[in-house]
Amino acid sequence: MNSIHDMGGMHGFGPIPIEENEPVFHHDWEAQAMALRMVMGAWGKWNLDAGRHANERLSPQQYLTLSYYERWITSLADLTVEAGLLSVEEIDAGTPRGKHDLGRNPINAEGVLNLLRKGRPAARPVNEPPRFAIGDNVRAINFNPEGHTRLPRYARGHKGKIILHHGGHLFPDTHAHFQGECPQHLYTVEFAARDLWGPQANERDVVTIDLWESYLEPA
Repeated sequence: MNSIHDMGGMHGFGPIPIEENEPVFHHDWEAQAMALRMVMGAWGKWNLDAGRHANERLSPQQYLTLSYYERWITSLADLTVEAGLLSVEEIDAGTPRGKHDLGRNPINAEGVLNLLRKGRPAARPVNEPPRFAIGDNVRAINFNPEGHTRLPRYARGHKGKIILHHGGHLFPDTHAHFQGECPQHLYTVEFAARDLWGPQANERDVVTIDLWESYLEPA
């Protein structure tokens, strides 16, 4: 998706601050925000990629002014309303109105811990053989999608080399829009920094990106 969240290579935002001994959470409410995201996601009304896309759909003003966990809470409100778990009126009031028949109980604390331990594996079998092999030269396609994608703008149209093949993985571009997992082969592609950023980049630097097969063409 082309929006403000795809910030790689943009100028004007200054250096990235690095905080020594940074805590996992700076405030208690941030831990609560993460817990809410996990608990509400356990209803199964959306998937990981749809959750990511909800952050991308925030307005540029919101995205740039909200903190990381403020984005999580804001996009969670959008997801719960779209899924019918809550209404806008309930969110505004801060209390439930009426009875929601959700079909099952929400995940408990132990379930959240188990989910965090297991993660959400995305590996899937793919019937077709891989189109590319390690060492192949490829080019990232140049496209401008309206929906979710994991191909960053700064890599589009640039040449790279396959250095790893990860097997089949579900395709986030369709998964985020509930159009099926549509698994594809996933590769790690190495790009020379100068090919991406120009002669001012260090000639020894490279950038590696995990890219799905449909993002690539022979070069």
